[in-house]
Amino acid sequence: MSLRRITATEAITQLGSFDAVIDARSESEYADDHLPGAVNWPVLDDTQRAEIGAQYKQVSPFDARKRGAVMAARNIASHVETRAADLPRQWKPLVYCWRGGQRSGSLASVLGEIGFQVSVLDGGYREFRRAVLAELETLPAGLRWRVLCGRTGSAKSRLLQALAAQDAQVLDLEALACHRGSVLGPLPGQPQPSQKAFETAVWQALRGFSPERPVFVEGESRTIGRLRVPERLLEQVRAAPCLQVQMSLDARVAFLLHDYAHFVDDVDSFCERLAALRELRGAAVVDGWQAEARAGRIAGVVKELLTLHYDPVYEKSMQRNFVHFAQAMPVILTGGDAVTLSDAAAVLAAS
Repeated sequence: MSLRRITATEAITQLGSFDAVIDARSESEYADDHLPGAVNWPVLDDTQRAEIGAQYKQVSPFDARKRGAVMAARNIASHVETRAADLPRQWKPLVYCWRGGQRSGSLASVLGEIGFQVSVLDGGYREFRRAVLAELETLPAGLRWRVLCGRTGSAKSRLLQALAAQDAQVLDLEALACHRGSVLGPLPGQPQPSQKAFETAVWQALRGFSPERPVFVEGESRTIGRLRVPERLLEQVRAAPCLQVQMSLDARVAFLLHDYAHFVDDVDSFCERLAALRELRGAAVVDGWQAEARAGRIAGVVKELLTLHYDPVYEKSMQRNFVHFAQAMPVILTGGDAVTLSDAAAVLAAS
């Protein structure tokens, strides 16, 4: 049998050398978070796992293990037949489950007996998760951060994308969180990942950056939608030099109407999101905004949202949380079009 056990540190270091990373946990465990690039080969699916767990508690552990072994054997046989039948002998997978125990051990044993060169993650996903959390405590301090600040609608996220296109190092937290970081932030058809998956994505991005070059990031609040930004990362970003992206009010309104076109097309959804501001702005103000939006005057509503809500909140937050905000270098944009953003990104990337 070709089988070896490796630590989480070894697995992370060697991650790119495996031909496949196989998550032997159930579908819901995999969906919550998994190792980068992993594919899901459940040894027990969610329904089976619940059934075996109930039998373990209510009948006997011995009977549950017998029943679980039957289910696992059938599932493993199906995986081998459908996914491994045409793979060469030299195929090198990494297999893991929650703790590196029975599920990954069973699958790895069968693959190893076939002759594949199998590695098993000792301690499973649990140890990988511990390694991720430990590195999230240390990685941010080793990087040179440059923080894009700017009022809502000043195209900061689009500027980050333009910087990435210029081969600059970019950490786009809102893209990783699938949220634009405000009341109007949820992306249509794109649910946010779990907190664990978000942290794994941030960790993976941080590991890919060179400490020799700056990393551009947007100045975020502590949370993006329902997800929390890792604390050490937040501390480093808030202590870093700032760039203040500036755009006229009219240009910001035009940009937002274009960038949030789904709200222009779905006014009811826009009004539903506005309802979240009732406590802060009062029912009368929000009712007025909703009425104006339904009457087709969304541009006016957006302008008032910026001047009455977003801009004052932004100024207070930046001054309170970002150490070098007062000394921020201005980045003046005439609009949010692709050419303007590309030209600005070229200057920033070269500086």
